[in-house]
Amino acid sequence: MIATEQLDLSLINGYLEALDIAVIQQMLDLYIQQSSLYLAAIDTAIVAEDQKAWQEHCHKIKGSAASAGLSQVHQKLVVIEKSTEDWPVKAAHLRVLTELNQQAIDVFQQWLSDQ
Repeated sequence: MIATEQLDLSLINGYLEALDIAVIQQMLDLYIQQSSLYLAAIDTAIVAEDQKAWQEHCHKIKGSAASAGLSQVHQKLVVIEKSTEDWPVKAAHLRVLTELNQQAIDVFQQWLSDQ
């Protein structure tokens, strides 16, 4: 996957100008930990069929993804955050989101190793 499709490179390159590469790696590591928790919480919201929790956790990961420069993940969350679709459809959104998130993390890690 091409980095420009997954990542907000202008944001990340701005980070690189201001921060040490080790700090950017720490930011990504923190995002990985947090996104795992948010994705689990979204799954719990689906199981409980809790619309408020769905929106709340989608909103949290949306902000985290934007701050980390994961543009495709952010865009997916913009689309699904306020979704009132049936729960099986939301479960499908979560599967896609989880895959997109992992792809973006992999691309970001590759980008970091190329720096």
